[in-house]
Amino acid sequence: MKRLCVLGLGYIGLPTAAIFATNGFEVLGVDINPRLVDTVNRGRLPIEEPGLKTVVSAAVNSGNLRAATQPAEADVFLIAVPTPLTHDKKADLSYVISAAESIVPSLRRGNLVILESTSPPGTTTDLLVPILERSGLKAGSGLLVAHSPERVLPGRIIKELIQNDRVIGGIDRESAEAAKALYQKVCEGQIFTTDATTAEMVKVMENTYRDVNIALANELAKICESIGISAWEVIRLANRHPRVNLHWPGPGVGGHCLAVDPWFVVEKTPDLAQIIALSRRTNDGMPDHVAARIAGLLPAVPNPKVAVLGVSYKGNIDDARESPALAILAGLRRREIAYAIYDPHVRDFEHDLSGLTEAFSGADCVVLVADHEEFRFLHPQQIGQRMRTRILLDTRHFLDHQLWREHGFEVHALGESPRKAYPR
Repeated sequence: MKRLCVLGLGYIGLPTAAIFATNGFEVLGVDINPRLVDTVNRGRLPIEEPGLKTVVSAAVNSGNLRAATQPAEADVFLIAVPTPLTHDKKADLSYVISAAESIVPSLRRGNLVILESTSPPGTTTDLLVPILERSGLKAGSGLLVAHSPERVLPGRIIKELIQNDRVIGGIDRESAEAAKALYQKVCEGQIFTTDATTAEMVKVMENTYRDVNIALANELAKICESIGISAWEVIRLANRHPRVNLHWPGPGVGGHCLAVDPWFVVEKTPDLAQIIALSRRTNDGMPDHVAARIAGLLPAVPNPKVAVLGVSYKGNIDDARESPALAILAGLRRREIAYAIYDPHVRDFEHDLSGLTEAFSGADCVVLVADHEEFRFLHPQQIGQRMRTRILLDTRHFLDHQLWREHGFEVHALGESPRKAYPR
């Protein structure tokens, strides 16, 4: 199996295609976006990710990686397309369906089809297999089908695709073993095989575990604000217990995993997934809590303006998918609070982005949303000179609060009482 067809050239598909290509596989990367296809064929990047430029450039220059808008015959078809949420918090599997339908004419006996897209449990057996069998081939008898979810962190994708352990679920043992043999060519981590539905549940529960624990931290943050203490101090001291590992609170949960995957479990068993659903609602409510905190800091300021620092869903990346910043901005608009956005990483965003000077000019409040490392080097004296009112709200407890106070800022943090501020 030396010819791969990778469907979807996004945050997972492109790195995966490039890694296989640099390991000697002939890889065709497929995406419906012709501009993205052209970008890849020129050895350039549509996304920001450490190390990816080197790998993609090497793969393209070797001749082992090329991109196209239509699939072609291959030995392995790897589906890595998005699985977003619908407006009613259900899995939108239309991209998976389209990708599967597009390869049906190219399927041949002995092919292996792997779904990497994170999906609700049962998707591989109940949705993917019936589509593939339109080719006239029988899954499990002439056609191998498996699910192998990615488990990587943006900012570390190349390293983790190679080094992380991987779970592979087949529709039968032969499919699982074939997929394992393929990934062993490029993966250094251990590879564990199981059935397809179990593999799907493993992935969504990995992210659900984190989401539930973040919800606990966010609930603690609001409790501590209410009773006048610091959640950050509570967590720091509680985690000195050898069997306690509380997560940190934040302005909300974003990205294409934590903010999405738990809903797949709720969708599958809504009557049973009570804690999971409550955690999702808790985390989804944090952006409006932040917007309310901002409004509470500006009651006497006429026509207030907020400088928003960072709109990616986490620090040091350009990925703004499902970012809590989107809901925070919506909350500011509802409260008729003007804002300007500065983000040194994000380029593709649905709101206008400002330069550094423009964002702070005439602002009344600085709100840190994404903890980009560059923000540590912003000097509060220079920033304050451009502002009308010196207020800081740090939703990540990331900045040097004492330094900002020394330069005349009224400093507030998520998870700390507005009545009592704590030095960092």
